[in-house]
Amino acid sequence: QVQLVESGGGLVQPGGSLRLSCAASGSAFSTSRMAWYRQAPGKQRELVAAIFIGGGTTYPDSVKGRFTISRDNAKNTAYLQMNSLKPEDTAVYFCNLFVGGSMYWGQGTQVTVSS
Repeated sequence: QVQLVESGGGLVQPGGSLRLSCAASGSAFSTSRMAWYRQAPGKQRELVAAIFIGGGTTYPDSVKGRFTISRDNAKNTAYLQMNSLKPEDTAVYFCNLFVGGSMYWGQGTQVTVSS
């Protein structure tokens, strides 16, 4: 069983930065695809970044050039560096792990971008 725990959310002004962390339990981390999703009030959950086993990454246009996903397999931890934050980035951010045909979610961390 995999457990994911996110941290690093909070309140930040427009133009600011935050770094989210996702700590995973278990031994499957290094062979998994990791991703970050977000869900704003009244909207569907959407992918904001993914990193694959080989290190390749993908981002939607809405965050490309501002967000960076990374992973440290030795620490079983994934990160999401978010720069140049905008009010429309306000959402609950969820860590996601996919391995062996199974998908796991963290509990989410709130990110609020407001002046």
